[in-house]
Order: sequence, then structure tokens, then C-alpha cells
Amino acid sequence: MLIAGFPAGAWGTNCYVVAPAAGEECVIIDPGHQAAQGVEETLRKHRLKPVAVVLTHGHIDHVASVVPVCGAHDVPAWIHPSDRYMMSDPEKALGRSIGMPLMGELTVGEPDDVHELTDGARLELAGLELTVAHAPGHTKGSVTFGMPEAADVPPVFFSGDLLFAGSIGRTDLPGGDMDEMLASLARVCLPLDDSTVVLSGHGPQTTIGRERATNPYLRQVAGGPGSQAAPRRGM
Repeated sequence: MLIAGFPAGAWGTNCYVVAPAAGEECVIIDPGHQAAQGVEETLRKHRLKPVAVVLTHGHIDHVASVVPVCGAHDVPAWIHPSDRYMMSDPEKALGRSIGMPLMGELTVGEPDDVHELTDGARLELAGLELTVAHAPGHTKGSVTFGMPEAADVPPVFFSGDLLFAGSIGRTDLPGGDMDEMLASLARVCLPLDDSTVVLSGHGPQTTIGRERATNPYLRQVAGGPGSQAAPRRGM
């Protein structure tokens, strides 16, 4: 298994390129602000051919490079229908202007081919199996992608802005809801095995076991003692 990730753009959003091995087809997850160059460098380095872009949610820091990346490789993008409008109207999704200088660097709109994600769907792309879980709370259309254990890697969980190392995504933007966030943490994260590697939308990787023991929000939904609020991240 090959998973190459890098933080991109003004918000340091993690973009991931995932393939069974070097020299094969791949999937690109969350090509956000200024991610296109990093994507191309990763593809060249590992001799990869993209077959799809998949998106954990529609905030501009996760989708800003979708149009150029999809266009350059003639591949579709996958997004939950509740967040699809954000690709064409990013400021409405934030409830405020993101700034004219920054807007000048963005290609706003949808790629030519968009597929919609549904809860529980199993995507078979590039020789990979991605299980989709609808996880509202950060946005109405937030999703996560799970990959089963393979011969050389434990289970992998692309959490988007649902779960971070030590924290969770913010819920104060349009479509955010703390009750929904806590429900998603309980329904989507708690059943995962402790060995599951968490690759989130921002910050370092972690594991479900580590977060189950230390993350105050995950401890709260698990009924653990001593939970305290921690700073939340994401756009």
C-alpha cells in the first residue's frame, strides 16, 4: 500500500494520494488550496495514474484544486450531495468572505464529472476499497473513508475534519452542529479497531486507540471520565 500525504495551502490541509503500490492507479483525497503542484509531484515521483478525486467535505480548503486536478487527468470527483454546492459557492459555505486576494488564486466551480457519495457506499477505485460513512457535524455533507486492513498495513481511516489528533473539527460555520458532530463521533469512530490509523484533514496522523484514550471529545461520547473541551481545528 502506498499513501503519500502532504499539507497544502493557506490552511495546511492534508491532501492524500493513495494507491496499491508505486506505478499503479491511484485515488486523490481532498486536493485543497494550492494542492495541484504537490499532487503532480507525488504522481511523478511514484509513477501513478489518478482515476478519481474523493472529497471528505466541501469546504474550500479541501476542494480548491479539484477543478484543475480533475481536468488535468480527466477524472471524476466524488462528494456528498449536501456539500456539492460548496464547490461553486465557497463563501456561502463559510458565512463570510474568504478574502479577495485569496479568491483570485482559486478556480471556483465543479469539474466536468461529479458523482455523489452515499452513506455505507463501497467505492472500488484503483484497486482499492473505500467505505463511505456519512458523518455530519463539521458540515452537513461530511464523510469519512475507511480502508480495510491489508497485508502490509493496519486499517486506515481518512477522517476529514471529523476527528483530529487530540481534537475535532469546528462546528460554528454554516451547516455545523455540535450534537451531530458528537453523534458522528460515536457512530463512525467508536466502533473502529484501536489499531486503525487515522489520517485527518489537518495535523499529524494518530490512531483510534490513542484518541479513544486521550481525545476529550471521543472520551465524552464513549462515556469516559475526565473529558474536557480542547481547541478545535479546520476552516
